[in-house]
Amino acid sequence: NSFVRDAADTIGPAVVRIDSDQASLRKAMTVSGSVSEGRVGGKPTSGRSGVIRGTGCGLVIDAEEGYVVTNSHVVKREEKVKVTFIDGNVYDGEVKGVDSLTDIALIKLKPRAGHALPVATLGNSDSVEVGDYAIALGNPLGLDNSVTLGIISNVHRTSAELGITDRRVDFVQTDCAINPGNSGGPLVNEFSEVVALNTAIRADAEGIGFAIPINTVKRVASLLANGEKVPHPFIGIRMVDNFTANSAFGDRALELPVGTVIVDVIEKSPAALAGLAVGDVITAVNGVVMNGAQILDRV
Repeated sequence: NSFVRDAADTIGPAVVRIDSDQASLRKAMTVSGSVSEGRVGGKPTSGRSGVIRGTGCGLVIDAEEGYVVTNSHVVKREEKVKVTFIDGNVYDGEVKGVDSLTDIALIKLKPRAGHALPVATLGNSDSVEVGDYAIALGNPLGLDNSVTLGIISNVHRTSAELGITDRRVDFVQTDCAINPGNSGGPLVNEFSEVVALNTAIRADAEGIGFAIPINTVKRVASLLANGEKVPHPFIGIRMVDNFTANSAFGDRALELPVGTVIVDVIEKSPAALAGLAVGDVITAVNGVVMNGAQILDRV
């Protein structure tokens, strides 16, 4: 057996299709030069009101509690959903919690006597490296139980780099073929461990997809399971890694020390009141080196 087949056999039973009937505005989206969450985002070219059936993926992470993780853009808070397993079993599910800033949602399934839930093995996304194999499982374009193979292209894409201003999360980049319907499905390594949750694609290109590291998913899901809000610190700055600052500061960026560059400061924010200014470089916070813009959220 190949490692791809092993991954599909091991993780596939824990991957579910999520169907939700919701009153919404149906929009045909075209996004050029930006990132699209399951092709959701950007400016609508057309739209009409109606009840639509939204389809995405989810992953069982706790069989005993019946917890399934997915993307927040697949479901909404308080929504009832239908969850279908690869063996055809259908469960009723309720959205336990949603954190839109990390695009993570937690669903709790209603227990059913005599049917034990399959559960995925979760890996350690901190150990993922560029060039590692990546296997995407999901339901692209409604085609259930699809499997694609690629590699990890980058391990630290920030939401600022991708122009996703309403997210506070790092992304793993992959060239796996993922499409609308893969949202909320797993990205698996060659050892049949889930290392990320597929969430977004580049709308104007092929072979550029993004997934949320599984360590982030585990942290957020744990808080949502306990009914807690996910903390997102606010100091009032927009920042980029110094190696991406050339577009903002030109040649000056070549002289910047390792750290996080402030490119915007909100007026009267805590950062402004503390005297931080555009062009300042944050090199460390409480002894933690700022070698990535998203690290500040974790300190």
